[in-house]
Amino acid sequence: MNNKLMILPAKDPKAIRLVRIPDDYEEHEVFRHVVGLIAAVEEQTPDYRWEDIAAMLEDHGFETVEFVLGPELD
Repeated sequence: MNNKLMILPAKDPKAIRLVRIPDDYEEHEVFRHVVGLIAAVEEQTPDYRWEDIAAMLEDHGFETVEFVLGPELD
């Protein structure tokens, strides 16, 4: 199982997401690819929700990962 993960940060801590990166993506290209996928959802669905983005990511091999948000570090 691939252990490469990407945090999708958000201003609202409840909106932070974590996804597992597919094996066939290089670290230097994955950021740009995810930005493109999110932009495509935003263009196609102006009133999009997280579920729309998650579905697009999953269609491209990404896997959402459940996590517990820990205490804030300084």
